[in-house]
Amino acid sequence: MSETTHDATVAVSAPAAPDEGLTARELAAKYGLSVSGARPSLIEYVRQLWGRRHFILAFSQAKLTAQYSQAKLGQLWQVATPLLNAAVYFFIFGLLLEADRGMSREVYIPFLVTGVFVFTFTQSSVMAGVRAISGNLGLVRALHFPRASLPISFALQQLQQLLFSMIVLFAVAIGFGHYPDLSWALIVPVLVLQFCFNTGLALIMARAGAKTPDLAQLMPFVMRTWMYASGVMFSIPIFLEDKPAWIANVLQWNPAAIYMDLMRFALIDDYGSQYLPDHVWAVAGGWAVLFALGGFVYFWKAEERYGRG
Repeated sequence: MSETTHDATVAVSAPAAPDEGLTARELAAKYGLSVSGARPSLIEYVRQLWGRRHFILAFSQAKLTAQYSQAKLGQLWQVATPLLNAAVYFFIFGLLLEADRGMSREVYIPFLVTGVFVFTFTQSSVMAGVRAISGNLGLVRALHFPRASLPISFALQQLQQLLFSMIVLFAVAIGFGHYPDLSWALIVPVLVLQFCFNTGLALIMARAGAKTPDLAQLMPFVMRTWMYASGVMFSIPIFLEDKPAWIANVLQWNPAAIYMDLMRFALIDDYGSQYLPDHVWAVAGGWAVLFALGGFVYFWKAEERYGRG
C-alpha cells in the first residue's frame, strides 16, 4: 500500500502482519503449539508412568541406599529404629501402663512389634509423600516426567524397607513360639493392600505438601495422634471393652488398625478372628481401592502446577 505525501513523494507503508489481531490461543492453534507441561489425559498419564517404571524402581532403591549412607551401621538402622521404638513402647505401655491386659507376654511382644513395624510403613510413606514434590523441586523443574513417579517411588522405598524389617519380625514371632503355618501366606495380600493404601495417601499428601510446604512440620503431630488411636500398643477391643461399642468400632475400622490387625492375625497364633472387626477383608480392600484410585486422580489433576511459582 502507498500514498502521496505533501512533497509529491510516494511513501510505502508496511503490509499488515498475517498474525495481527490473533489471540495467544488462536496463535497456538494456528502453528500447532501446545502448553509446556500440560496435563495429559488420565489414560496417557498411566501410560507415561508405566514407561517410567524402571526409573521409579531405581530411584526408590537409590533413596533407600542413601538414607543411612552417613551412619556407621548403615542399613541396619532400617531394622534397629523400629525395634528401638518397640522396646520403648514395651517399657512404657507394657510394663508401666499395663496395656497388655488380656494378653500373655508371648503374645503381647509380637503384637507390639508387629504394630510398630506395620504402622511405621504407613507413617514413613506419608512423611515421604509430603516432601515428594517440595523436597525435589530441582528435579521437578529440570526434567519432564510424570510427577506421580516421585510419591510412588517413595512409597515403594518404604515397602522395601519394611521387607527388610520383616526378617526381624519373623524372628520375633518364632522366638515367642509362633511358628510359620498357612496363615503366614496372608502376609502377602495384607502387604499388597497396605501398599496400595499408602501409595494413594502419599499421592494426596504430595499434592498438599507441594502447595503448603509447612504441612511437613504439622504431619508428625497428626501421625502421632493416629498411632495412639490405632491400637499400636494395645488391643482396641480388649482395652475399650468397658466403653461404648461404637468407639471401638470406629477405631478398629480405621485403615492403620485394619492392616495391623490383619498382619497380627497372620503371624500370631493366639490372635484370633475375635479381635478383628466384621468384614475386615472387605474393609481393607475398600480402603486400598479408595485411596489408591482417589489419590491418583487427585494428584493427576494438579500435574501441570507442580514445580511452578
